[in-house]
Amino acid sequence: MAEDVKTLEDLKEMMEGGGAAAAAGTLASTETPVAAEPEALPEPKIDEQGRAYATGKRKNAIARVWIKPGSGKISVNGRDLETFFARPVLRMIINQPFEVAERTGQYDVFCTVSGGGLSGQAGAVRHGISKALTYFEPALRGALKKVGFLTRDSRVVERKKYGRRKARRSFQFSKR
Repeated sequence: MAEDVKTLEDLKEMMEGGGAAAAAGTLASTETPVAAEPEALPEPKIDEQGRAYATGKRKNAIARVWIKPGSGKISVNGRDLETFFARPVLRMIINQPFEVAERTGQYDVFCTVSGGGLSGQAGAVRHGISKALTYFEPALRGALKKVGFLTRDSRVVERKKYGRRKARRSFQFSKR
């Protein structure tokens, strides 16, 4: 169709016999067409060495993560990923942001992790990698946010209460 009908009133006038000229005339006189602008993405946050930095947190673990384009090498606290995180599940958790963003093997990751246990540290590194990817490529934010990698998991261990053995566990009952 050659005619571009913008409103119901234009369509009504066109159907009454005004034709394409009437539709074009009312469009020009009543409103101006607005060009659809694509959403402006924020600028990438890259330092002078060409890296993006982000902090990831999970439980009591804090990870400082730097990513830069490379061969896909990941080092944690100066050690290789396979030696620091020996369990395959933890390595899978760390690689999830790259798989979701379809950037496997395209970025080198250098990170330092402190606090918490291995599971919390792996979650902190995943959170940091996800944030750093969005700083390096802002277009990836939608895909990573959709699967929940940009949200800080705020669940922490519940504190021990007095009069109890743990946070909720009672002392063992003794009848005699």
